[in-house]
Amino acid sequence: MSKTAIITGATAGIGEATAIEFAKIGYNLILTGRRKVRLEKLRSELTSRYGIQVSFHAFDIRVKAEVENFCRNEIGDRTIDVLVNNAGLASGLSPLHEGDVNDWEKMIDTNVKGLLYITREIAPRMVEAKSGHIINIGSIAGNEVYPNGNVYCATKHAVHAISEGLRRELYDKGVKVTNIAPGLVETEFSMVRFHGDEKRAETVYDGIEALTGKDIADCIVFAATRPKHVNVADILVLPTCQGSATQVDRK
Repeated sequence: MSKTAIITGATAGIGEATAIEFAKIGYNLILTGRRKVRLEKLRSELTSRYGIQVSFHAFDIRVKAEVENFCRNEIGDRTIDVLVNNAGLASGLSPLHEGDVNDWEKMIDTNVKGLLYITREIAPRMVEAKSGHIINIGSIAGNEVYPNGNVYCATKHAVHAISEGLRRELYDKGVKVTNIAPGLVETEFSMVRFHGDEKRAETVYDGIEALTGKDIADCIVFAATRPKHVNVADILVLPTCQGSATQVDRK
């Protein structure tokens, strides 16, 4: 029987790449994100190429009522084998005393509260089934703090803490929990962080070979496809040229 994965933030980058990699191995998919047209296009490509079942649901994970409607009314009673909490973002890069409160709220609402909303809805299904896997996409910013990343780092530290807490709560209920912490990944991440400033976003990746969305998708699928008795708890994955959050070898 084919397994089913929910992937949040599936419209681009890591989420889109993860959908493709799961489709390659026959998973049926439930894709979420805010950009309906992109989700429609991805569904069409995956169903035609891989012959899997794909449904998509466009909503804002920051809105609790929309998450509840998706989980309670749109998914129905489908068994969920894997939940990939990928939806997340950085917004702004400034010292705390110069920070924009709107940026802070956007990051906290997406990276922390959105993850909590959907996990609260899906985890009980897994507990009842005594099976399932929750994979949270964190960041090296959840392991280290860097200047001007204050609130973003705080949200990713929260993701790491939530993952650790979940693992301690669910280990005896047959449910796996994994935290994956990428370093520099070349996606739309920096465009979002710098509010659409393309030139500034490009400088983040100048002179380096950054990770790709597929690199992280490979880690996600690897963790999800281990034998039942194996739980890959944490993965920190960096490009070879990155030594830490603030150490990057640029050529």
